[in-house]
Amino acid sequence: MEVEKKKFEIEKKDNEIIYSKSIKAGKRIYYLDVKKSRNDDLFLAITESKKKVVGYEEDAQVTYEKHKIFLYKEDFDKFIEGLDDVIAFIKREQGEAIARSEDTTVTPATSEEIKSKSFFDKFKF
Repeated sequence: MEVEKKKFEIEKKDNEIIYSKSIKAGKRIYYLDVKKSRNDDLFLAITESKKKVVGYEEDAQVTYEKHKIFLYKEDFDKFIEGLDDVIAFIKREQGEAIARSEDTTVTPATSEEIKSKSFFDKFKF
């Protein structure tokens, strides 16, 4: 019983969110949570949550697929440097992203954009 109580107290402390920011992006929500470690160091927990619907109408079941990474302060600079590098690469290769609205409506492409894409690139999934 005492072991379970200690385990619960540790989990409760690990789950303590000091600061949080959520970013809604289409069917995904990204959570940036600042948490405190057992030795009172702050770290960043990044969670991607994606809504999954299985079935139709009244038989539909909604679940959320979640993925987490933990980023510690000693790695912030290297992480930001790497993230900036890959974002710059993607922008060089494919240009700036087209902003999408919260309801995920696709903006129509111009005929020039359509001609410059391959067959499969013309479809948004």
